[in-house]
Amino acid sequence: MPSMPAEPMPSLGHSADQPARPYRVLARTHRPQRLSELIGQDALVRTLANALHSGRVAHAFLLTGIRGVGKTTTARIIARALNCIGPDGAGQPTPEPCGLCEPCVAIAEGRHIDVLEMDAATRTGIDDIREIVDSVRYAPSSARCKVYIIDEVHMLSEKAFNGLLKTLEEPPPQTIFIFATTEVRKVPVTVLSRCQRFDLRRVEGELLQRHLGEIAAKERVDIEPGALALIVRAAEGSVRDGLSLLDQAIALAGGDGAKIAAAQVQAMLGLADRSRMLDLFEHVAGGAIKEALDCLAELYALGTEPEAVLQDLLEISHWLTRIKLAAEAAEGFGVAQQDVVRGRRLAEALSMPVLARAWQMLLKGLDDVRLAPSPLLATEMVLVRLAYAADLPPPSELIRRLGDGTEERASAAPARAMHDASAPTMQKAPEAPVSPGSFAAAVALFEQFGEPMLHSWLYQAAQLVDFEPGRIELRLAPGTPPDLPGRVAAALGRWTGRRWLVSLAGSDQPAAPTLAEQTAAEKQACIVALAEDPRIKPILEQFPGAAIVDVRPAASR
Repeated sequence: MPSMPAEPMPSLGHSADQPARPYRVLARTHRPQRLSELIGQDALVRTLANALHSGRVAHAFLLTGIRGVGKTTTARIIARALNCIGPDGAGQPTPEPCGLCEPCVAIAEGRHIDVLEMDAATRTGIDDIREIVDSVRYAPSSARCKVYIIDEVHMLSEKAFNGLLKTLEEPPPQTIFIFATTEVRKVPVTVLSRCQRFDLRRVEGELLQRHLGEIAAKERVDIEPGALALIVRAAEGSVRDGLSLLDQAIALAGGDGAKIAAAQVQAMLGLADRSRMLDLFEHVAGGAIKEALDCLAELYALGTEPEAVLQDLLEISHWLTRIKLAAEAAEGFGVAQQDVVRGRRLAEALSMPVLARAWQMLLKGLDDVRLAPSPLLATEMVLVRLAYAADLPPPSELIRRLGDGTEERASAAPARAMHDASAPTMQKAPEAPVSPGSFAAAVALFEQFGEPMLHSWLYQAAQLVDFEPGRIELRLAPGTPPDLPGRVAAALGRWTGRRWLVSLAGSDQPAAPTLAEQTAAEKQACIVALAEDPRIKPILEQFPGAAIVDVRPAASR
């Protein structure tokens, strides 16, 4: 069973006769050692602290969350908290382990025999779990509690999970299991139900920026707030990712005593200046294609990745949409005051439909860029489409313009489904007695007089062989109720005041398609015609992959 990897003590310098210790990254140097040092996990800290004080410690914990929020660190803190005996050797379990006693030091260095850590990403089988199950039977050698830490537990095989269940449900005294995972949905519910679960949250931007700023000060590094804000944005709530990026920025700037500017971090991360991205968004929103392409070329020359450009434009379109809904959203985390002013002005100038259209086009464009052999060329084409779309009227205006003729053609197919080919307009609600002049008009009566089931059978499953007022000859699809002809004849007789004969034709007699099939064919013909309409075709060409999928009757004005 592998033990916890050793944590070497931080370097305190070296003399000429003392070899230099290897550099230890910030994520390890500044790893929390006590529950109170965890940031952004207040609920977890409070719950565990109360449990340790009261002695109500669960026998199994499941820690879940994104990478770098402190799952494994929390597991190691729990192990020390349970086994700390204090500097005088008489201490009890505490949320603030002393870090000085033998158990604390041994656990921190990864050499304590009773605190065992396993990486389930590399040891996934039942044999690995059998080692744990066999060792659980023995009492702790020197510690107060035996602690098993299994990282990335979701990687265990099904047999491994099953082999662990019984031990997990009834572990021996003084035995604690701590599981950590980034994919909690892959952990069987039988395991989840046996654990006390803690969801570690992404650390909020302002809190993470303050934390990284304090660490930078300890490292004697002067870093601009804007540079820290860029690192925090890239970290996406992960403390470890933020510390790794800060480490990289310090190395880029020259180490201890360096001054780190926002421009350096932008170059390091391949990001564009937010003000330039707002310039680019304004260009495409205003239809200024040349200016937009020049701006993209400038950003590309500075090292900004084309995909990052579209991601930033997506973020800006979302940000502007939020401002439209709530003006205070402009003053988000890490947004400079001058950008707040520009954002409010842009949001006021652009309508919600235009912003929604930009979001959809950018989202589709992002897929194109990821698949294209040349991301730069694909990004240019996305900007061209966006700029041309800026000249398009709002959707409401487009609908109004189409209403002068195209709209009627679009709505004609569904309406004709209820009529004979010779009836060009929608059948009005009949007033009894009525005399339907076509099969479609007769079928329409069943919907208008509240007979939806009969209407559905006639519309979907009846093929017309012959029709004249008072007589209908049909061919019915298999599965149609056998009493359908009699029920249809009786209903038509009540509504029209005359006798009707509804009969079934033989399978050898020619029959027309069902009304449903006729409607589908007419609708498809209408869609094909609309796609070639000079007012519609340019719109489809502006949105690659777009298609007309339905036509419906126009709402009455």
